Amino acid sequence: MKDGAVDFLSKPVKDQRVIDAVVSALEKDAMLRASRRKQNELQSLYNLLTPREREVIHYVVEGLMNKQIATRMHLSEITIKIHRSTAMRKMEAGSVAELVRKIEALITSEEAML
Repeated sequence: MKDGAVDFLSKPVKDQRVIDAVVSALEKDAMLRASRRKQNELQSLYNLLTPREREVIHYVVEGLMNKQIATRMHLSEITIKIHRSTAMRKMEAGSVAELVRKIEALITSEEAML
C-alpha cells in the first residue's frame, strides 16, 4: 500500500503524527545518503587500484597467504607483498581485516544493485 512512501497517514491526522512522519523520513534519508556517500568513497578508492592489485586483494579476501597467491598468479612472493601493500594503502586499510570489510561492502553493494 505504501509503494515507496515512508509512512501512510489517514484522515483525520493529528499535527504531531505529521511531524513524527516528516522527522522519520528525514532521518531515513540522512542514513541513506550517508550510506551512499560511504559506498561512493569506497568505490573511488577501489577505482584507484590497478588490475593486478585488484586481483591480489581478491585473493587476500578469499584468505590466501602471499605464498599461495604468488603460486596462483605465477609471480614472486615479494611482488605479491608489494601489490598487497600498495592496494592496502590505496584502499586506506590499516589491516587485512579492514581491507576485507571494505571489499565485502563493495561486493554487497554491487549485488544489491543487480
